[in-house]
Amino acid sequence: MKIKIYRTIILPVVLYGRETLSFTLREERRLRVFENGVLRILFGGKRDEVTGEWRKLHNEELSNLFSLPNNRVIKSRRMRWVGHVALMGERKGVYRVLVRKPEGKRSFGRPWRK
Repeated sequence: MKIKIYRTIILPVVLYGRETLSFTLREERRLRVFENGVLRILFGGKRDEVTGEWRKLHNEELSNLFSLPNNRVIKSRRMRWVGHVALMGERKGVYRVLVRKPEGKRSFGRPWRK
């Protein structure tokens, strides 16, 4: 039940807007760190068989319990977003950026403060 809540509520909030931005290695690492922290909270600790003390789950144990490839999730969301943009039409600015047909020139200097 906790995993279902994580997949349906927490993960979409964390990945909101990721389909429009580039996904760098730094961001991938930060997402993996966040996911491991959430999974440690969800699954709790583990009792050591030898000493009988509680300890945190290691990353390998977390990946064995739950593995959701974030790269694949983000790529599928990105492809779905590109499909929406492709259906928008040529008048929208997002579509022109997608097909690399921007119009006009940028002004020189620093952008105005708005």
